[in-house]
Amino acid sequence: RGHHIGFEDCRRSSSDDAPSTAENYVDGPGPVLLLNGFGVGSFHQHRLMPRLASASASSSSPGDRAIYGIDYLGQGRSWPVDMDDGESEGEKGLRYDINTWADQCINFIERVVLPEQGGRVSKVHLVGNSVGGYLSVVLASKRPDLIDSICLLNATPVWGLNLPFWSGRLPAPFLPKLIGRFLFDRIRDYGTIEKFLDQTYSRREAFDDELMGQIRDCTEGLGGHAAFASILWSPPADFSSGGSAGDGAADATEATDFYVSLERLECDVLLLFGRDDPWCKPAFAKRMCEMLDRRRVSTGRVHRYVELEDTGHCPNHEAPQATAAAVNRWLAACTPGERSVVELVHGGRERFAEPWGEIAMREVSKNEISLNFLDRLVTKLI
Repeated sequence: RGHHIGFEDCRRSSSDDAPSTAENYVDGPGPVLLLNGFGVGSFHQHRLMPRLASASASSSSPGDRAIYGIDYLGQGRSWPVDMDDGESEGEKGLRYDINTWADQCINFIERVVLPEQGGRVSKVHLVGNSVGGYLSVVLASKRPDLIDSICLLNATPVWGLNLPFWSGRLPAPFLPKLIGRFLFDRIRDYGTIEKFLDQTYSRREAFDDELMGQIRDCTEGLGGHAAFASILWSPPADFSSGGSAGDGAADATEATDFYVSLERLECDVLLLFGRDDPWCKPAFAKRMCEMLDRRRVSTGRVHRYVELEDTGHCPNHEAPQATAAAVNRWLAACTPGERSVVELVHGGRERFAEPWGEIAMREVSKNEISLNFLDRLVTKLI
């Protein structure tokens, strides 16, 4: 749509000599689209992508699974062609909100991902971390015809502050522009990035200077300040199918409610949460499971919950081996019946050795997730 979109794919042929083309995917596993958290690009998936791709190459099923990563517009490498702090022709009228990102991903699935599969599949699997998990629910709600299953990695249940006096569409008025510029310059400081990552990860050793530099590089363009201001003022998602809210105040509220949308999902859901996340804690996974429980009898759809110890907000980057193991086993099961019984964690409790320490993984029922008073309060408010 006139913007430069950064994306990449990762795939490994089942035969060393076979080219990675549509002909090589016949009867192979379905494609996977990885959706990032806020402030990063697909580089944050580089520890996970090859582990998902290599699993399909070593499996007994023919063909190759394509793994895609994409940068949201206003993040990573995805930006308008001409940028001038929100004042260029390409930026005017643009709003960097979750609905824009949803439209971008739908466009990407329909124009890039599915055509590259040679017509053999009509749906994709989504694996989303943080706001990428939230976006996964948006996509599965808007376009259930495109989504086979979703994996929520420490998904946030909220997005879009919807601040007053501006719609978020560029160019920004004076005051939002001033506030956005001030805050953006603070959060992109190397010291702030390191402090933020130190809270995000369970172990400091799991992230390095390269990641901090990649995050900083995302902010160096001419459109970053305007994009951040637009994100701050953006509204919450519209989860309604076809992108339009229903009639009346109640319908409009439900169309923007993450938990109501979970209850209405038509696909299977895997929740995988790092236990040490200070923000999107297992307490939120418990509430998500409770909402998903309500649809089980009526739809026959499946959801499972897996928890990672010594892992923070980004399991895809801090615990890539454990995350890949659970996700690959989930993806290998092709029907709700298979996904309800597949052994996601071997032996009840499975351990993985990362360079920064051991990660333990186990499947947990929602009744095993204990909540303190603050957890109960926060999950009712958010």
